[in-house]
Amino acid sequence: QARALAPGKPVEVEVESLDELRQALEAGADIVMLDELSNADMRTAVAINTGRAKLEASGGINESTLRTVAETGVDYISIGSLTKDIKAVDLSMRLSM
Repeated sequence: QARALAPGKPVEVEVESLDELRQALEAGADIVMLDELSNADMRTAVAINTGRAKLEASGGINESTLRTVAETGVDYISIGSLTKDIKAVDLSMRLSM
């Protein structure tokens, strides 16, 4: 249905298990977000995928776990703390004309 609503746009599906990954691949997803999967499950997901869709790791990833997640073979890594856990910086700018 997503393809009918937005032809030519990539379809991304979020999954929380390997069974859901299989369903997303069978449905023809272009990108699959692996939410909160263990590194072992992400490696299995890469093997199951066999290059059919781009895989994105998400959930609980930070700078200390980034390398091990990257080593699973996923295509993309989302790190929510980059935007959620930052402090605002007070900046001002003066322009002279």
